[in-house]
Amino acid sequence: MEERLLKIGDTAPDFTLQNQNKVDVNLKALQGNKVLLSFHPLAWTRICDIQMRTLEAKNDELKRLNIIALGISVDSQPCKKEWADYMKITKTDLLADFWPHGDVAKKYDLFIQKSGISGRANFLIDEEGKVSFIRIYAIPEVPDIEEIIRFAMK
Repeated sequence: MEERLLKIGDTAPDFTLQNQNKVDVNLKALQGNKVLLSFHPLAWTRICDIQMRTLEAKNDELKRLNIIALGISVDSQPCKKEWADYMKITKTDLLADFWPHGDVAKKYDLFIQKSGISGRANFLIDEEGKVSFIRIYAIPEVPDIEEIIRFAMK
């Protein structure tokens, strides 16, 4: 296992990405909330579908915990729009880390160069913009949203 550059307690790298509706989402502007960055490799794939539908299904519960969930992949904004519409995702922002390709995934030590995709991971950013939780998953593994909920309730 390679050592990660980003660690618990570090300031989360800032970014601005477009969501599926062409709205810019800036991490720093969300300070005062906890932010769940849920990285997934590619839209239109089975495990990523489950991962994003789970964020949508748990959206109200996450909001009660002051958590804003963001789904991030290297797909383009039009791809994210079609995928969100297909899955009927309306409450969760699906962000396009398309250009520069995988720039945010690189900032979070998740970009897989040989495949041109991000790894699968959950990062929880606290209200002050610090990384409070990191969990890297195997590509075929479905992230456990209940783990984030339990962590946030502590």
